[in-house]
Amino acid sequence: MPELDETDLEIMQLLMADARRPYSEIAEAVGLSAPAVSTRVEKLQEAGVIERFTLCVDRSQLQAGIPVLITLEVPPTGPDTRSVRDELVAAGAVEHVFTTAGGDLVVGAGVPDRDVAGWIADTLGENTIDNFEVELLSGVDWSPDLAGAEFGLTCAQCGNTVDSEGTATRIEGELYQFCCPSCETRFQEKYDRLRQDAD
Repeated sequence: MPELDETDLEIMQLLMADARRPYSEIAEAVGLSAPAVSTRVEKLQEAGVIERFTLCVDRSQLQAGIPVLITLEVPPTGPDTRSVRDELVAAGAVEHVFTTAGGDLVVGAGVPDRDVAGWIADTLGENTIDNFEVELLSGVDWSPDLAGAEFGLTCAQCGNTVDSEGTATRIEGELYQFCCPSCETRFQEKYDRLRQDAD
């Protein structure tokens, strides 16, 4: 398992700024050839560090509702925070959902018809939320920074951090990361037993 190095971080920073940036342009910026950049991007995708390339749309330019930041208090006796979060993530107007350490949900959304209370009730159902606060947004900026980042992969067998001594294997199309060869062996044996039991 290769370690994340400064060149990988620089490549990812350039791709986050513009995911359509040509590899030749990235190669010039980081001092590699375009095929070398392509290989590094493929390895980062294989390792699960780069999940996908997406399109970031500024909803305010599309008149997709009023941009607001909503803080929602989920009652302890109601549905769990994760299920409420999942419903919000699935809602079309929602761009971002953050869960605070205190268990509140902070939602960035473009709410239609200026009716936040109605939108919350329609999205989550009546009496799902104890209280909410709304802030009208005048703008949104995104500035991701990977400075000082390292691999944070977790071993599929024991949960330890995967470092340069780690291994990876693909089982039925799914990539699994391991902190050591013995964890990989134990995982494979357990996986094979479960498959045999299922047959």
